[in-house]
Order: sequence, then structure tokens, then C-alpha cells
Amino acid sequence: MPQLSLRPYWYLRHGQTDWNREGLSQGRTDVPLNETGISQAEAAVKLFETGVRRYPAFTHIVSSPLDRAFQTAAIVREGLIANGFDALPLETDEGLEEVCFGEQEGMPMGDWYDSWIAGDYTPQGAEPFAQLRARAVDAVNRATDNGGVPLIVAHGALFRSLRAAMNLPANVRLPNATPLWLKPGEAEQHAWSLSVIEA
Repeated sequence: MPQLSLRPYWYLRHGQTDWNREGLSQGRTDVPLNETGISQAEAAVKLFETGVRRYPAFTHIVSSPLDRAFQTAAIVREGLIANGFDALPLETDEGLEEVCFGEQEGMPMGDWYDSWIAGDYTPQGAEPFAQLRARAVDAVNRATDNGGVPLIVAHGALFRSLRAAMNLPANVRLPNATPLWLKPGEAEQHAWSLSVIEA
């Protein structure tokens, strides 16, 4: 199992979609932001302006290619540039795509997440949690490999896998469009620190 490099990064889950609002499993289905999600992404700009006064600023943005994440990343990037920040490179990495939930996509969120995370249950046609964790770790490591501090814009289930890789409880829901600053512990077996940027 690959390990996260001990380098800090920022994380932002995409803004709300209609499926989020309705409590449906999205997975790899490419659902766009709704009006609330667009507003949440715009509000995240101000949160990042607050956050980078307390923590190191990010130097580049790496997004999932799924529309809800890439649209969120683009709104944040454009908002920061409009407010005087330097132009930030924005690229996508397929390794940051949300998990494929197989037969559960489009279905109401169930109570099977703990079993899926533990490796005891994987929905038919879905990606096992361990496989998701490995590719998410590889994607974040690629984003931090060339220096600087990345902002990763991606998804909720994918962040659960990163929490596991950061030695944090995995099955914790991440709100839409809430910026996080993530800093490693002193060794691979230590838990990372997680700072939520709030208004």
C-alpha cells in the first residue's frame, strides 16, 4: 500500500450538486454543480483568503476531472485572481476522480460505508476502498512531488481514503466546499493535523 509523502497540502471538496442535496450516491456519475454549489465555491474564495494568512499559500491547483470538482476549482482560481492573487496553474489528475460506486450510484446513501472501508463489502461493480486509497495517495504524491503546496479539489469518498492514509478516522463526512489545511505528523505512522478554514 503506497504511503502519503510527508508534505502538506490543501484540500477542497466540490460544491453541492442536486444529488448531494437529495442524498444520493454520486460516485463516478458526472453530476454538475447546482446553484448552491456555485455559491459555495464562490464563498470558498473568501475562506482561502483567510486561510492563507494563517497557513502557507497554495502554489498550484490539481483537480479531479469530473465536472463538479473542476468547476469548483475554476471558480476558486478565477475568484482569487480577481482579488489580486497571482495566476495559479490548474491541471487535472484522473487519480482524483471519485470512487466508482457501481450498483449504488444514483441510490440513496446507505449504512454500508463502514463495511466498505473495512474491506468487508464492496457494491457490485464498485471500486474497493483499498484500491481507491492507493490511487488517491498516488495522485496527491504526484501533486506534491515537484515542490510548492498544492490545492487538491476532489470528492468526499476519495477524502475518506486520504483520511485513512493520514492515520485519521476514515468514515467522517466532509462538507461541500470547506477548505482544509493538512499537515503531516513527524513520521508515517503519526496522525496528520487537519485545520478547517471557517468564516
